[in-house]
Amino acid sequence: MAQRSNKTTNQVRISGGEWRSRLLRFPDAPGLRPTPDRVRQTLFNWLGQDLHGLNCLDLFAGTGAMGFEALSRGARSVVMVEKSPAAYKALVENRKQLKAERAEIVQRDALQFLAQNRQPFDIVFLDPPYNQGWMDKLLPVLGRHLAAGAMVYAEAEFALADAHDLQVAKHGKAGNVFYHLLKFGHDQDSHLPGNV
Repeated sequence: MAQRSNKTTNQVRISGGEWRSRLLRFPDAPGLRPTPDRVRQTLFNWLGQDLHGLNCLDLFAGTGAMGFEALSRGARSVVMVEKSPAAYKALVENRKQLKAERAEIVQRDALQFLAQNRQPFDIVFLDPPYNQGWMDKLLPVLGRHLAAGAMVYAEAEFALADAHDLQVAKHGKAGNVFYHLLKFGHDQDSHLPGNV
């Protein structure tokens, strides 16, 4: 695939909820790859379409598709963490366009954010850059940032197994991407809608 100019603007469409069909614009940036529409639709079918009352973390926010989808479907709040200055700027602009007051956007490294975070989350979206060992760094520490019965959506270049109080509840594969819904804790009941 040919390299695009940095001035190119890409877009992804929100697939459900209050902002259904609204476009999110984002720049070209290294490692920035939006989750395919079909995979996002599968995820929100797994989670249930109504996320009212839930606090979410989009740890490698990138395009913001996951975080804004969650807000569109009623999430109480979403913290979007993004290190790239260009992607961060686009997230702020998209928040403004959508009037998404329940979105907090933080420009920081993921591990630095977690080191300072004290808020428990009900849902975490985890789609880090590939081939940098992120899952090995994040999965051991993620539990202390999760509410009881929390769910973690994780994309990786390989299939994940149960580890660190996270059990694979659902999984799939699209092209070279493995995607998973992980449940935190050992109890059988989840407070989330659409319990899997």
